[in-house]
Amino acid sequence: MTDDPTSAAAPRDRWYVLAVLTVVYALNIADRFSISTLVEPIREELQLSDGGIAFLTGVALALFYVTVGIPIAALADRANRRNILALALAIWSGMTALCGLAQNYWQLLLARFAVGIGEAGGTPPSTSLLADKFPPARRPMALTIFALGASLGAWLGSSVAGGAAERAGWRAAFLVLGIPGLLIALIVWLTVREPRRGQLDSAPTVSQPSTLVATLRFIATQRSAVHLLLGGSVATFWSWGLMWWTPTFLQRSHHLTVGQAGQLLGPMHLIAGAAGTLLAGWLMGRRAAADPRYVARLLGWVTALATIPSIILYWVVSKNAATALLWIFVPAVYFYIGPILGLLQNVVPANMRATTCAVLLFIANVANLVLAPQIIGWLSDWFAGSFGAGHESLRWALLLLAPTGFWAAWHLWTSGATIREDEASATGELSGPAAVMD
Repeated sequence: MTDDPTSAAAPRDRWYVLAVLTVVYALNIADRFSISTLVEPIREELQLSDGGIAFLTGVALALFYVTVGIPIAALADRANRRNILALALAIWSGMTALCGLAQNYWQLLLARFAVGIGEAGGTPPSTSLLADKFPPARRPMALTIFALGASLGAWLGSSVAGGAAERAGWRAAFLVLGIPGLLIALIVWLTVREPRRGQLDSAPTVSQPSTLVATLRFIATQRSAVHLLLGGSVATFWSWGLMWWTPTFLQRSHHLTVGQAGQLLGPMHLIAGAAGTLLAGWLMGRRAAADPRYVARLLGWVTALATIPSIILYWVVSKNAATALLWIFVPAVYFYIGPILGLLQNVVPANMRATTCAVLLFIANVANLVLAPQIIGWLSDWFAGSFGAGHESLRWALLLLAPTGFWAAWHLWTSGATIREDEASATGELSGPAAVMD
């Protein structure tokens, strides 16, 4: 039994769509994450500094990802989201394969630019589609399952890419990860149906698409949305900024090969990352999670507590101790992704969801693809040049970044103060402890 008036109208194919879009998200993360696994062999072949390889591997993708992302999301709030997603997947998969054919710096740089353009059309249409497949009370849970794609993708980008690079060089890793995406793009185009926008919201559906300016103005009136955007962005700056350089850290400070680093981190992403995501999904499915304040405060606590091992693991000199701490830290990297996406979908109207997701991705990816890799790269070069830190220069740079997790935790906790009222004004439905989910 359920009191949710939208449950009966929920699309029957919603679980199939969720599964397919989770695979698409996994490919998005895999294509992006693989290059962090391959930083050291690429840097050595192209003879780059840490700052130089940070630009090639992070900033090059982000320049187009963050600038093209919002216009594509605005289009997704107006046009067929399924078609946009299928085309975007085909582009970033094809361009990832082309990275494997690059013979010099400039060819690889241009291919990374194109990967960023394609990946910009991935997550905003996906989250908007899922918001029209699941009713409001179920969206945090659905988006948490969707977030399983991050752990699966990171495993592909670590173990599969690392193994391929160990056997056949770093170019082979891009070919192995890029080509399958073309087939998945065809599956999306042929089997996923475009739903009617806002069909499961209690408020009347808004037929007219919103402009970017109107969306930003509305977000500014939603205090919880502002804190969720900032909290999610700082959290990615902290967690994924650290993880971006962790394979290189393991190779330098603990003397692992690229394949060994990938094999060490891969199971952590797949097993611990999936466990962290599933735990979040289970908690989102409990009755208490119908109150968004519970979700916001839980995110704040988990992020704050996970910051502690994220600091210690880059301090200890023992490989075994660092490995044990990574098994604690890695699940936390995934825990917050789905719940934040789900909460954001509920604090904005249906015609602003893809754009709001793109705003989050814009800020978050500037943080974790532009700022974090480049700042750490520059700091590592500075410690090596000015203090003679040698291979340990990266360790000191990572230690300076790790405490920013506490900053993210504060934003996530604070978002709970007004989130119930903000959700009611956006969707016409006031969540609370008494809400019953289907």
